[in-house]
Amino acid sequence: MRRLAFLPIALGLSLLLTACPQTPPPPINPVECPVGPLTAQSIEEPLRLQGLGRFAGAYVPGELLVVPRSGLSVQTLRSQGAELQEALPRGILRVKVPVGQEKVKAQALLRAGAQYVQPNYLYRPLAVPNDPLYPAQESYLNGLVGLEAAWERSTGRGCPPLIAVLDTGVLPHEDFAASKYLPQGVYLDVAVGDPDPRDDQSPGTDHYGHGLAVASILGADTGNGRGMAGVTWGGYVVPIKVMDSSGDILTAYLVKGLDLARNLGAHVVNLSLGAPGQSDGLLANAVARVREAGAVVVAASGNGGTRGVYFPANLPGVIAVGAVTASKTRANFSSYGPEMSLVAPGVDLRVAGPEPTQYPKGSGTSFASPIVAGVVALYMSKYASERKVWPTPDQVYQCLTATAEDLGPSGRDDEYGFGLVRADRVMADSTHCFP
Repeated sequence: MRRLAFLPIALGLSLLLTACPQTPPPPINPVECPVGPLTAQSIEEPLRLQGLGRFAGAYVPGELLVVPRSGLSVQTLRSQGAELQEALPRGILRVKVPVGQEKVKAQALLRAGAQYVQPNYLYRPLAVPNDPLYPAQESYLNGLVGLEAAWERSTGRGCPPLIAVLDTGVLPHEDFAASKYLPQGVYLDVAVGDPDPRDDQSPGTDHYGHGLAVASILGADTGNGRGMAGVTWGGYVVPIKVMDSSGDILTAYLVKGLDLARNLGAHVVNLSLGAPGQSDGLLANAVARVREAGAVVVAASGNGGTRGVYFPANLPGVIAVGAVTASKTRANFSSYGPEMSLVAPGVDLRVAGPEPTQYPKGSGTSFASPIVAGVVALYMSKYASERKVWPTPDQVYQCLTATAEDLGPSGRDDEYGFGLVRADRVMADSTHCFP
């Protein structure tokens, strides 16, 4: 295995994870860092979505998500052929209806008193790690992002932000242990409903190990004398499993996962998943609430290779990340469009593989996104250490886009957004990042 190179920075003691359930871990230097985590809003605004969602794209046959008006009873649901399955955050109801009658039943529920009804959309991870024998090529630390210069200024350990990775779950691995944060008593598997966020797909299935690969790019245990380097060395990475045992990622799971990330006080949320042509009002609302609470949301642009940034990366305020090759050209699989924010390396990246000592290579916008999320974490850590407050999502967006390396046509464009993320510039910029 070709090991990643990084500057020889001395490591401190291992992180001590002693936080109480449903709270973020304490900062390494409590006196130096901002007091307390990001706080959830105490007053919940009612959902303002009205009418019928869009019945397009992939969704679960025989399921709907309903925002009820006051007085809509279980008996009324049943009278319209809808059976309640579970209650989700914000009063959303997940109901079962006859397969093939989803839209008809949604219209009937609206007439019966529902405020808003939509399908339970399906999402998919956007990349799968390649075979471990895939020929070794240059890694994402090949000078494209400038991480070595950035690490001279901060490795993310001063005031480590809490980073939520909503994905397939994670597998045990020798190089993703110290950075992994598993708060006791918290149901991190929101798809199945238990505290164990381990990937429960069968080996060899399409997305097995995807969540571990994404998390390792962002926060592998770095400087420990084995394996690979992560973008951030000291971030608390909390895996939130949003894929069920059948391999589905649903609106319902993502809404619960984002709500959990918000309640835990996550500062950064990575979404290496998406779907083309989707218009998911409930998920859009959940993303907006996380961002309003102060978290930066980073998402993969999609692997369609054509115009059209995938949902939810195309939502306002989300940092949409596309992939480039080692020669700084758009990867042929990387989706693009007017919502594109930044690009990052996304071809043949070293990742932690499904086996505990395995390090294959993977390609996809799924793997470009955690590079940017890691740079966000580095910036937030340095900013909080120096300024004693966390930067806002708007500050982070301005910093990263203003310091990006312009690629393609001069200025912002649809293929590269504002350009290639540059950690070295982010950490040194005194105009847009540290004014």
